[in-house]
Amino acid sequence: MPWYNDLRPASDNNQQNYALIFPKMTKAEKKRTIKNLLTLRSDLTEIPAKLNDQNIIIGSWNIKEFGQMTNRLPESYFYIAEILSKFDLVAIQEIKNRLDDLSIIMRLLGSHWNYLINDMTGGKDGNMERFAYIYDSRRVNFSGLAGEIVLWDEIEKIHLIRQLKRTPYITGFRAGWKSFAIINVHLNPGNDTDSRDLRKKEVQALVEVVKERIEKKQLWTENLMVMGDFNIYSDNQDIVDVLSQEGFIQLPALKEAKTNISGSQGYDKIFYRKNDYFDIANTAGDNGGVFRFFQTVFKEDEFKPYKSFMKLHKEDPSTLKDDDAFKKYYNSYWKRNQMSDHYPIWIEMQIDHSDEFLAEKLEDHETNSN
Repeated sequence: MPWYNDLRPASDNNQQNYALIFPKMTKAEKKRTIKNLLTLRSDLTEIPAKLNDQNIIIGSWNIKEFGQMTNRLPESYFYIAEILSKFDLVAIQEIKNRLDDLSIIMRLLGSHWNYLINDMTGGKDGNMERFAYIYDSRRVNFSGLAGEIVLWDEIEKIHLIRQLKRTPYITGFRAGWKSFAIINVHLNPGNDTDSRDLRKKEVQALVEVVKERIEKKQLWTENLMVMGDFNIYSDNQDIVDVLSQEGFIQLPALKEAKTNISGSQGYDKIFYRKNDYFDIANTAGDNGGVFRFFQTVFKEDEFKPYKSFMKLHKEDPSTLKDDDAFKKYYNSYWKRNQMSDHYPIWIEMQIDHSDEFLAEKLEDHETNSN
C-alpha cells in the first residue's frame, strides 16, 4: 500500500513532523481523497491478491503525458499510486521529459518499489516519450538486462522503415521459478491508410528482430512478452496476425477488451510467446482484465467540487458558463488529464511450478532405468 502521510490531519503532523509531498492540501481535499481511496481500494479487489511465492500481477498502462501535465491534483497522484500498488510489475508508456510525476509516485509507493526507464525518443515522431517499468522489489527482481531495440540495415531495407517511432524497451525480470523479458511498446497512432501501414511495418520489423535474436540464441531468455499501447483498432487483425505467425499469443481475457476511456477501442494489449516452459494463459487460468478507474474516482457526475480547478486549466474559462459546460469539459478533457485516457490492463502469472517439476522428475525416474 502507498504512504498516506499527506492525508493525516494537521494535528498529526504537528506532533510528528512527517515528511510531506503535498503540504498545501486542504482539509476538504484530504477528506475527499480518503473517501475515494476507500472506495478505490474496495474496487481494486477485482484484481487478484498477491500470493507469496505463487503468483505475480503484471500490468501495462499508458499514463497520459506523465511528466508533462502541470495541473494534476495531489489526489490524482494518490489514486494512480493506489492502482499501481496492486501490481507487482507495471510497464508504463508515455513517460515524458520531466520525471517529477514519476518521483512523486515513487515516494508514495515507498522504498521497496524501484523503477527502470530508458532515454527519450527525440524528434517529431518520438514525441519526447520514454518507457518505464515500476516494480515491487520484494516480489520481482531485475535481471540485469535492459536495452532498446533498434533496427539494423538489413531489416530497414526489408520493411522500409529506419526505426520504430518510439524505441521499444526490452527488460528482463525474475520472479519465483519464472525468468522472462518484456518488450514495452507504443506504436504509431492513427487510423488513416498511411498510419495503419506504418504501424504494421513497425510490428513486422519488431518481430523480425525478435525472430533473428532467437534463431541466433542472442536473447537472455526466450520467455518473451510484448505489451503496451499498440494503437490497434478493432479491424486491425492484420497486426495481430503478424505477431501470431511468429508464435505470439494474445491473452484471451483481453482480446475483446476496450481499454480507452471512451470504450471504443482496445488499444492496449499483452502478447506472450508460448513455449514448453512459458504458457501464461494456461498456468494463470486465463486471468486478466482491465481496471476502469472512472467507475470509482472522478465519476461522471462528480464535477462540481472541481469547478475552480477546471477554470484554471481551461484556456478560455469564459466558455464554462453553466453546469452542462462544466460537465462536458470535465468528462471530455479535464479528468483524463488528471488520470489518463487509457485504462490499465493486467494479467496474473503463476510462478510456482514445484508440483509439475516434481511430478515430471518422478516420471523420469520411473521410465529411466539409470
